[in-house]
Amino acid sequence: MSADRKTLLETRLQPLQATHLDIIDESHLHAGHEGSKGGASHFRVHIWSPQFTGLSTLARHRLVYDRVHDLMPYPIHALAIVAKENFPS
Repeated sequence: MSADRKTLLETRLQPLQATHLDIIDESHLHAGHEGSKGGASHFRVHIWSPQFTGLSTLARHRLVYDRVHDLMPYPIHALAIVAKENFPS
């Protein structure tokens, strides 16, 4: 099920034209957590996109959340985001 949710996140984030996208399922780290009850997932997203150029961290996060807001709090309970404009070389 988490693999399906990861694929769903990848699909939803495609319009951001990421030059780097890494989605990490951290659900196992939150077993027993109130938000995990009922099978909701926890993910960490590392995303680099030229669309983030000149934006504050908050604005970058808003762009990500705009793409996935309807998935929260279920099937995704939590989303940790690292959003940058350039992938380190």
